[in-house]
Amino acid sequence: MALRHAVLAALLDGEISGYQLAKAFDIGVANFWYAQPQQLYAELTRLEKDGLISGREVVQENRPNKRVFRVTDTGLGELERFTAASAKPSVIRDDLLVKVQAADRVDTGTLIAQLDERATAAQAKVELFEELLRTMRGERTEAEFLRHGEHIGPYLTCLRGLAFEQGNRDWCRNTITILRNRQAVGRTQH
Repeated sequence: MALRHAVLAALLDGEISGYQLAKAFDIGVANFWYAQPQQLYAELTRLEKDGLISGREVVQENRPNKRVFRVTDTGLGELERFTAASAKPSVIRDDLLVKVQAADRVDTGTLIAQLDERATAAQAKVELFEELLRTMRGERTEAEFLRHGEHIGPYLTCLRGLAFEQGNRDWCRNTITILRNRQAVGRTQH
């Protein structure tokens, strides 16, 4: 997947500015595609040049003018082609996993601290996703929203982000317990 497809998908709900796009990426899209704001602005320029989005200037009082963008019919066609193509399996590239792989030969105290930091960050994201999901479904139960709600795509990607972060948190906590137990056994054997 290219950044262009993630940007096109983020623009499907109507006109938004580059700033709003960066916020959307930070809150929701980042759970499956990360990009720096400057990458997003550069991609907006390329997408507009390629005719996949159109932009227009919005005059604002007491603030600088802003450009807002929307997906064109050509952009929708590109998303259709992308959606129809086979999806490649995802892969994990994670420095922390490399460190855990070396757990038998490195300072596990440092490793435990890093795992605890990751578990804490994952828990914060779990709470963020849970709040986003509550906001999206409003007064409806999840089952009602999944049957009849609008904007199901963002909801489903947030569910995946939630499961991903819960998995990260739980794996980190479990790994910490295992490493601490091994430390304790090692101390009693010496």
